[in-house]
Parts: sequence; structure tokens; C-alpha cells
Amino acid sequence: MKKEKGQKVKFIVYVVVRVLVVLALIRQIWEHDWHDVMLCGMTLILLFLPTLLSKQLALRLPNVLEIIIVVFIFAAEILGEVHGFYVIFPNWDDILHTTNGFLAAAIGIALVDVLNQHENVKLNLSPAFVAVVSFCFSMTIGVLWEFFECSMDMFCGTDMQKDTWISAFNSVAINPDGVNVPVHVDVDSVTVNGQVWQQYLDIGLYDTMQDLFVNFIGAVVFSIIGYIYIKNRGRGIAAEFIPTMDMEKFEEIKEEHQEELDHLLHEKLKLPKKNAEEKQTDDPDQE
Repeated sequence: MKKEKGQKVKFIVYVVVRVLVVLALIRQIWEHDWHDVMLCGMTLILLFLPTLLSKQLALRLPNVLEIIIVVFIFAAEILGEVHGFYVIFPNWDDILHTTNGFLAAAIGIALVDVLNQHENVKLNLSPAFVAVVSFCFSMTIGVLWEFFECSMDMFCGTDMQKDTWISAFNSVAINPDGVNVPVHVDVDSVTVNGQVWQQYLDIGLYDTMQDLFVNFIGAVVFSIIGYIYIKNRGRGIAAEFIPTMDMEKFEEIKEEHQEELDHLLHEKLKLPKKNAEEKQTDDPDQE
């Protein structure tokens, strides 16, 4: 009953989000805003990501996790970029980066735990080690995203790393003695191209560090949840967020690609079929 209710809620969320994205797409086309048209189109493609991951990687995504992923994509692209929520709500970016840290840690837990339980992979990792790997995976995703934002700002003229107005800073660059001692500066005014600003404009540094910090919070929270999940072997609220391996789908994918694997072994690597067959039928008593 609970599963059927979750499937119904997931279906409703998918329909509502896709309808809203299509309406936003139509509006941007009407206004000839081709940049936002591209964002809407990309969002429609990204909304297929959970289904694609589930089919291609033989993963069983919990309904709650799938709903969070879909809402996250919509909140980041349509609400954040197209409708300007990043500017309207100062903490919108922080909420999304925290959620990103949370989701990435869930995926990290799933990837390691699936290998940990797979019969063909000889791993026996402790819950604490899996939690640490999950945390590192989440932080790596966060850092790579900041690299992407910086690259877009440098080479494409965007402003993904939002700027911050600050009234004071410390710097060794303006030390009059030229020594490695920071000098404190209270900013009364800054003149840029004849325009007077009352504060100094930091170009992305504070935004980047704040993004990584909230990503860190999300990663830590879910790593702890993941630790409890593995310790109790799948029981508790964490099971609503962590993907698991769908063994039936995995076997189907394995059978589908078995012919390609045989071709690789026999044709590309020149492994004789006779040897492979003998290896399969070899008497274990002769070893």
C-alpha cells in the first residue's frame, strides 16, 4: 500500500514538473529568450536522468530519492536560472548546494554498498569506511561543480560564481613593506571606471567557499545516515534515499552483453574459444 502511494506521488510530481517546464519553454520561445529556451530544453532532458540511471545501471531508485532528484533539477534550472530565484532569494543557492551534497552522498553510499554486497566482487568494507568514501565522493562532486562554474565564468562570460559585496578585507598584496603580513582594510568607497561603490566587490571567492561549506554539511549529514543504514542493513529512514541493485535487471543486462564480451575475448584479445570452453568445464579435482 505504501509503495503504491509512493508510485502515485512520484507520477504526479513527474507530470506537474514536466508541464511546468513545457509552459516555461513556451513562454521563453514567445519572448525570444533563446538562452532560457536552451535551459528549458536541457531540463526536459535531465528529467529523464533517474529513469536512464535505473535502466542502464540496473539500480532500484527509492520513490523519495527520485522525487527529490526531479524537484532538485526543476528548482535549479527553471526556478533558479529561468525565474531568477538565485537573485530573488539570497539563500536559494545554499539550499540547492546542501541538497546536492546530500544526494551525492546517497549515490556514493549506493555505489560502494552495491560492490560491497556483490558476489563477484571480493570486498568487505566496514560501515564507517563506506561512510567516509561516500563523504569524499560527495565533496569531489561539489569541487568539480565549482570548477565548472569557474570555467563558465572565465570562458563563456557567465556569472555562475555569484559576487559578494564586502566592507573589509585582509591582504598581504597591499602591505607597504612588501612582507608576508596581511594588512586590514576597511572599505569606505571603491571607484571603478568613474563609478563609486560603497563596498568592495568580491569576485566569486565567498560564493565558492560558501557553496562548498553547505555541500560539506549535506555530505556529513547523509554519510552519518548512510552509516546507520549499513549498520542496520537497510532498515530505517535512510532506505528511502539510497539506491539498491536490481538483481533481475542486472542479470538481464549481463545476458544482453554476454555476446559482446565473448566477442571481445575471442576476437580482440585472441583468446581461443576452445580454451574458454575447457576452462568452464575443467574438473576442479585436476587443479
